[in-house]
Amino acid sequence: MLSFFPFFLLKNSFLRVEGQKGKRTGFIHLKITVMEITGRLTADATVATTKGDKQVVNFSIAINDSYKSKETGELKEITTYIDCAYWVSTKVASWLKKGLLVQLYGRIGMSVYNNMEGKAVGSLTFHVNNIKALAFPKKNEQPNSASSIPAPDAVGSANAPTDDLPF
Repeated sequence: MLSFFPFFLLKNSFLRVEGQKGKRTGFIHLKITVMEITGRLTADATVATTKGDKQVVNFSIAINDSYKSKETGELKEITTYIDCAYWVSTKVASWLKKGLLVQLYGRIGMSVYNNMEGKAVGSLTFHVNNIKALAFPKKNEQPNSASSIPAPDAVGSANAPTDDLPF
């Protein structure tokens, strides 16, 4: 019987493998790459179903950045759009609304295909493992504020009765 003892789980980490008595002990090299990105949702998340009846939550985020041009000294703004796919649970789609600031953990995937003209085209997708909501959009930024769903952390406290009793 083999047993695994993790030393650390970081990028390019190792696991120690111990075999039965008299068997070799060695190390297995694991390449674990986790990326973290932060951005705002550009639209409400959608749920899609694949041919194998698996469901995925699809959404896109925008990452804003800026730099100062060396030639002109002018401030340049750059926005990068990233398509994201979350396969873990579709329940998060109810609170992934336009304008939400999220911190995502996962990995980048690339797909290459030929378009209608026969030209090779590539696209990047961020495969999300974990989602952390950082800031919900202001009420006036949401087009349908009457149908908005409260934050997952505030679900229990949003409907709590308030009393004016002194005790």
